[in-house]
Amino acid sequence: MKLTEKYLYEIIKDHLINLYNEEISNSLFIQETNNSNFGDFQTNFAMINAKTLKKAPRKIAEEILENFPQSDLITKVEIAGPGFINIFISDDFVGEQLKKLGNEEIEFDLNTKGNVIIDYSSPNIAKPMHIGHLRSTVIGDAIKRIYRYLGYTVIGDNHLGDWGTQFGSLIVGYDRWLDKENYKQNPIDELERIYVKFTQESEKNVDLIEIAREEQRKLQSGDERNTKLWKEFIEVSLKDYEKIYKRMDIDFDTYYGESFYHNIMKDVVKDLIEKNIAFEDDGALVVSFDDDNLPNCIVRKSNGSFLYTTSDLACIKFRRENYDINRLIYVTDQRQQTHFKQVFTIADNLGWNEKKDHVYFGLMRFVDGVFSTRKGNVIKLKELLDKATQEAEKILLERNSNKENLKEKAEIIGVGAVKYADLSQNRTSDIIFDWEKMLSFNSNSSPYLQYTYARINSLIKKSDLNDIQEIYIFENDYEKNLAKNLLKFPNAVMRAGENYKPNLLTDYLYELAQTFNSFYNNVRVLNAEGKYLESKLALCKKTAYVLEKGLNLLGIKTLEEM
Repeated sequence: MKLTEKYLYEIIKDHLINLYNEEISNSLFIQETNNSNFGDFQTNFAMINAKTLKKAPRKIAEEILENFPQSDLITKVEIAGPGFINIFISDDFVGEQLKKLGNEEIEFDLNTKGNVIIDYSSPNIAKPMHIGHLRSTVIGDAIKRIYRYLGYTVIGDNHLGDWGTQFGSLIVGYDRWLDKENYKQNPIDELERIYVKFTQESEKNVDLIEIAREEQRKLQSGDERNTKLWKEFIEVSLKDYEKIYKRMDIDFDTYYGESFYHNIMKDVVKDLIEKNIAFEDDGALVVSFDDDNLPNCIVRKSNGSFLYTTSDLACIKFRRENYDINRLIYVTDQRQQTHFKQVFTIADNLGWNEKKDHVYFGLMRFVDGVFSTRKGNVIKLKELLDKATQEAEKILLERNSNKENLKEKAEIIGVGAVKYADLSQNRTSDIIFDWEKMLSFNSNSSPYLQYTYARINSLIKKSDLNDIQEIYIFENDYEKNLAKNLLKFPNAVMRAGENYKPNLLTDYLYELAQTFNSFYNNVRVLNAEGKYLESKLALCKKTAYVLEKGLNLLGIKTLEEM
């Protein structure tokens, strides 16, 4: 299935070549209009070529419309404003495109060669996942799903924080304050408790910090006992994380933590020295930048230990050697912008010029501000999901919903609401949770979209038609608007992918649901007969398909009835 603007582009470009030349015609760009009064598609070709053609934009537009090629696709073209050309497409073409949507593979015309590797979620081992992990996890998962829909081969990597100074602290805490019974029952909670305990005790007794450093040194040197404990901490942590990921319908292709790249870091440092990119300063190895806004970056401390920058460079080196890279995507919070600018600049200086994007996001905030594990006041992700599910169950009971499978429905609605509340925001903005808005059945929320999907399924069941033929006859503007809105789905997905902004997809889905509900409230679907009934039901069924597919790309499930 070709996108509608691709058909238009081919028709209009041939016309422009005949009028002007191929070079000028290459500047043709066609986009959807925001207002149906100005047609379905629009081009500003006349305005951007006025200087080149030495003519007024409206004059160029008039030349284009004169002898404009006839087509079954286009019903009307007209000039608007200073020289926009508005294009109206035919109902027959809309119907034919709708038949293809969901039945034919979409031709996005994107360079999908190679692997897109997305680095997201990345919890620190031995600490429960908390609300600070939510944004990276759901944004990264949505981008992964969107890119796969666009035709890319995508590798989702969970870059675990499984190497660092916290393990020395944990080993000290394990030896001194471990509650063995609690560790047996709730290992991740007990590890968190002894980590917080170490932080508190080390503020009173600074000698504990040096003891922890020694335990960390022993671990890095391959001490058998400390290595065994480290592996145990990783194992129990992953088991706990998997429960959360399963609940959120999220999975990963690889789990390469920082430790995986440890042995590669020496080679990275060697490359930096050989290419005169890094220099010694007080025993440390440092990289400076031409960009005055980027501070110097240490890649090896004076004691020989490495930092996150070295680890991330080793990660890029590994990926270059083991994948055919299309692009590398890192999903982290906005506080790491400087870090990734440094990493990407160093990588480019090493000749590692693959496309690299830092997809950063704002912080998750509640009444108490940003939470810290070290202070012990973190809101765990499990608690957040539990709360959302409980609130969803209350709302279902208040709405007198069918109590069958109530817990399962509440889980799908609650988890979906949490995801959508995050994904529907511009990712660069901070988020403040609003439970009432998040679980509303009447606003831009996951429950509103899920309810619209369920409403469509109920309507189709009431029709008693088992086999709905895909025929499209548009009797009114409600039907036309819904049909044309459905055809915008592929472009909405593409824009969301190109900009790494899932909220562009949520905006589209919300608009589609509103358009459908306007259609539903003004068109008596089940009162129609024959082919008119089938046409209306086909529109409903296609809307359900797009809503389900769109929500799935956001990692959100639908319900047949609510």
